[in-house]
Amino acid sequence: MAPKKDKGVLEHGTVADNRRARFDYEILETLEAGIVLRGTEVKSLRNGKAQIAEAYVSPEGGELWLINANIPEYVQANRFNHDEKRKRKLLVSKKELAKLARGVERSGNTIVPLRLYFNERGMAKLTIGLAKGRKTVDKRNVQKERDWSREKQRLLKTG
Repeated sequence: MAPKKDKGVLEHGTVADNRRARFDYEILETLEAGIVLRGTEVKSLRNGKAQIAEAYVSPEGGELWLINANIPEYVQANRFNHDEKRKRKLLVSKKELAKLARGVERSGNTIVPLRLYFNERGMAKLTIGLAKGRKTVDKRNVQKERDWSREKQRLLKTG
């Protein structure tokens, strides 16, 4: 007899999406990174509760760190729980790390988390992007382009 699957538990799929980052930043390059988590953090993520909207990624001491991401405490863990906003190490190759660090130092870009998810193998992954900040005028232009493309789709559908 096969074990029952709880409907609230994610086996694979998106846990958190940072939609605001695509509006505030122009994403130049994306990269998939592994993330070092504790057991209670993984269980909390499988419940589908995490926020990466205010988080950022920082290269420090030859490593890449996810800072200010909120993974809430796992209720059943009692005293063995984790700190919700602790720094979490990201796993990338040395070559990719050097490339990201150069982009941040030279060009004044930033690294933003875009999506936190479980892959097909059940491993927690984070899609990060090397991004350039947009000015308010650029944001308005992006919004106009999105609105116009939606309107075009509506017109093509009805007409």
